[in-house]
This record gives sequence, structure tokens and C-alpha cells, in this order.
Amino acid sequence: MADDAPTTCLAGPAVVAASRPERIPGPLLLLLRINLLQAWRKVLGVGQASPLLTLLIGLFLVGYASLAFALFDRALRFAGSFPGLGPVLIERMLFLLFACLFGLLLVSNLIISYTNLFRNREVWFLLPQPVPPQVIFQWKFIESAVLASWAFLFLIAPLLTAYGLRQEAPWHFYPFTLLLIALFIILPGVAGSYLAALTARFLDRRAFQIAALTLAAGAVLGSFLYFRPDVVTDEDLESRVLVVLDRLLMRTRFAQYPLLPSYWLSSGVQQWAEGALAAAVFFGGVLLSNVLFLGGLMFTRMGTLFYHAASSVQSRANFFGRSGGWRFWRPRTEGFDYPTSPLERLLRWIPGLPADARALMLKDARTFWRDTSQWAQTLVLFGLLTVYFMNLRHFSQRLTNPFWIVIVSYLNLGACSLNLATLTTRFVYPQFSLEGKRLWIVGLAPLGLPRVMLTKFLMTTSISLMITGGLILMSCHMLQLSWALTVYHTLSVGVMALTLNGLATGTGVLYPNLKEDNPSRIVSGFGGTFCLVLSFLYIVVSIVLLATASPWSGHGPFRPTTTALCWGLWLAMSWILGWLPMRLAMRRVRQFET
Repeated sequence: MADDAPTTCLAGPAVVAASRPERIPGPLLLLLRINLLQAWRKVLGVGQASPLLTLLIGLFLVGYASLAFALFDRALRFAGSFPGLGPVLIERMLFLLFACLFGLLLVSNLIISYTNLFRNREVWFLLPQPVPPQVIFQWKFIESAVLASWAFLFLIAPLLTAYGLRQEAPWHFYPFTLLLIALFIILPGVAGSYLAALTARFLDRRAFQIAALTLAAGAVLGSFLYFRPDVVTDEDLESRVLVVLDRLLMRTRFAQYPLLPSYWLSSGVQQWAEGALAAAVFFGGVLLSNVLFLGGLMFTRMGTLFYHAASSVQSRANFFGRSGGWRFWRPRTEGFDYPTSPLERLLRWIPGLPADARALMLKDARTFWRDTSQWAQTLVLFGLLTVYFMNLRHFSQRLTNPFWIVIVSYLNLGACSLNLATLTTRFVYPQFSLEGKRLWIVGLAPLGLPRVMLTKFLMTTSISLMITGGLILMSCHMLQLSWALTVYHTLSVGVMALTLNGLATGTGVLYPNLKEDNPSRIVSGFGGTFCLVLSFLYIVVSIVLLATASPWSGHGPFRPTTTALCWGLWLAMSWILGWLPMRLAMRRVRQFET
């Protein structure tokens, strides 16, 4: 025993050191660290692989921020130039802007959270692992909030900078505003994640479906009735300006409801800019208390609901729940043939459409319908377009000057073109990448990858032409434009549709992301951003050239030389941006096959 004692004493510290467990971070911190490291490596890889494209995107972002700042500064200066009314208008516009952005953030968080939580392979990989469901939900909540809010931050940063400069706010206005915005974006993220989990959990319940459709229809009808404009006569404008202004601003009072988070943010920003620091701190405290309470509940009590919702999503036979449940049609069986759906029968009526191309189109249509996030975003987009057209028909009644009629017509053309760019970038660009690891199966089909790409291009071009062509015809009719100008805008949109679809399809093949099945993350990559930048620049230059070349531009006498030059430049630019990516993509898919 005596001989063993020194050995035990000498070996004691080594044994203790060896038996001491290694310090391992928590699961949430580990997920955050790994994903941040992967994102940083992707950014470095993109910068090293394509420095020219990275420089182009950086210049675009800087140019957009500078242009947005200049426009917001000019708008605030114009609104503030009205004696006695300027501060009231600016205040109400800020309340209205943040209220609308809060609603958009809520919808965006709902869609992205549903995709990240229940349509993501990482979630299905982590659920069987020794990771608590609460930690998985926490990580996906953070990721969804970031993905849904980065565009919001990029949009309002120039506005708040211009507002602070116009109000001559002190330097500490900007960090305080940044803190308020950071607190503000958490609240729609919390609400969107909870609604996503609730929707996934009870989507197969008939009562839930009826209640959701009833609420949506009620919201649309209520918005239509609430925002119905009042008719103001010329006599009222001459005699009672303040009364008329109060009537015009009455429809915006909902943005000043004290229980809205947007009201707390707007009030805090304005109070701090005006020097009322105590009131601004109060509204900041209201935001902070709600974030701590609701965020604490979200981070500690959502694991069970998320787990049950994920189990419900995996156990459903189809989107509407029970097999043979709520359907709008029944498939028809002809003898011993397989059941055919209405869409399949409709595609058979298209003359000259081969059977293999028809099968691919049917597959893409069904894949789109089965992805909740895809058609949900489509509904949101068309909802915004409905609001646009509801206001357009009232706005057209005030146009009497030919100059403003032409200006508004080209602004409407720009709005329809931007909607077309949104459709192509969001839904056309990820089509090739969504094939994923199943791309080799499609490549082995008799159709071949080159014809697969051409079929996708023709299908998306036809659909976008029908949608955007209908929008431009309807808007031109509501603006009461001449038939010649209507035809001119419709043909212009047709050429833009061909160009933008070729650009989106080509860049989607040139910069694929076959490892990702989330369309939002595919579009958020380098290729999607590059496609968005080129689409935006193409639309801006196209509107300028079309307005300059138009015989109805109203900026001076008609000059055939200028018109021919502008049309030639526009057609050449459209052909290059539409044909060149498709040509390079065709070469790329042939390399895929070999």
C-alpha cells in the first residue's frame, strides 16, 4: 500500500484531467455556429469564383441605396413644403408605411416559417437525432425571421436615414432606431411561426379550412368596404380644405391603433427625432416587454406543438388530409385506363404538344400545387395586385391632363413589368434546381435535358404571358387609354415576358442549387440575386427607351429617327438578355448529360 501511494498521488491529476468532460456548446449554439460558418464560406466561395458578378451586385446594392435615399429625401421635402400640413402628412405616412410593412412581414414569416419547419430536409434529419424539438424550432425560427426581414431592413434604411436628416435628428437617433427595428421584426416572426405551426397541425380539419377561408373572404370584403374612397367635389376643395383633408386621412386611422406594434415603432422613431426622449423610451420599453414575453413563450413552449404539427404533416395522405377528402373535382376513369385529371385532359387539347412534354408540364404543375409555400406566395402576390387595381380604378377618374395620363400609363407599365420580373425570378428561376438529385432521372428520360429546359421555358413563358397580358389589358382599360397605346404596351409586355423568362431559365441552369429543395433559399442565392439585378436594370432601361420612343410620349414633336433608334436598342437588349443565357444554358445541360 505504501508503494502504491506515491503512484496514486502522481497519477491523480492526470486521471482527473483525462476524466474531465470536454466543454461542448449547446445544440442551438452549435447549429448557429455551423450555419454561420457555412454561410461565410459560401460568400467567400462566390467572391473567389465570380469576382466580376460580385462587384456588379455590390454596385447595384449601393446604387439602389443611394437612389432610394435621394427619392425618399425628395418625397419628404415635397410633403413637408405644405404649410401647416407637411408634418401631419409625414407623420401619417410613417404610421401607414410601418402598419403595411407589419402586415407584409407577418405574411412573409408565415410562409417562410411553414417552409422551413415542415418542408425542409434539415428538419427531418434533426428530428430523429438527440436534439430536442424545441431547439429545432428555435433554430428554424431564427432562420425564418432573418430570411423574412432582410428585405424589410434594406427597404427602410434609406427612408429612416432621410427622415433623420430632414428632422435634423442627433447622432444617437440612428442607433436607437436600429434597436427599435431589431425589436420590431421579432414580433411578426413570433406570430408567423405560431400561425405556421397551427396551420400545419390543423390543416386537415374541415372546420379549420372553412374558418380560414371565411376569415380570408371577410378580410378581403372588409378591406374593400373600408377603403372605399369618398367623392369630394370641387366646391368642398375650395371652401373647406382642412375638413376635406381630414376625410381623406380618415381611412388611414387604423395605422394609429395603439395596440399595433407598428404604432409603437413609429411613435418611438418620431418622438426621438423630435427630442421627446422620455416618450420614445416608453414606446421602446413597450416593444421590449412584448418581445421578451412573447419571445420567451416561443422559445420555451413551442416544442410540443411543433412536434405534433410535424407528425401531422408527415402522416397526411394528401394536402387536404383524409384520402378522398375535400376536392373540387373527381378524377374520371375511362374503362380500364388510369384516372385522368382535368388538367391532364386540358393539356391533351393543345395541338402539337408531344406526350413527353405534356407529362413534364403535368409533373411541374402538380409539384407546384403540392408545395404549400409556392401557391401561398402566389396568392399573396395576387392579393397585392388586387389592392393595386382597386385603387387604380379610382385614381383614373382624376386624370384630365394628357401629360399626366401618359406618365401614369408608363408607371403602370413599369408596375406590370416589375410584377412579371417577380414572377420569373421567384417561380421560374428555381425550376431547374428543384429537380434536385432527381435530375439524373429526368436526364435519362427520352425527353432529354435540353428539351426539358425548353419545355419549362415555353410553359412558364405562356403562363406569364397570359397573366401579365391580362393585367396590362385590364389596367389600360381602367385608365381609359387609347387602343393604340394599349396595343403598344401589350406588345412591349410580350417582348419583356420572352426576355425575362429566358433570363430566369438560363441563369437558373447556369447557377443551379441542386442540394436545396426550398425555393426561397434557391432564389436568395447568388444566381437568383444576379437574375433579380439584371431583371430590374432591364425593366428600368426598357421603360425609359419605350417612353422616349413612343409617339404618345407627350414630351415634344414626334421624331422618327429617335423612335427607330430607341426601338432598335430596346429590341437588341431584349434579344441579348433573353437569348444569350438560354444559349449558355443549353451548352451547360449538354455537359450535364455527358
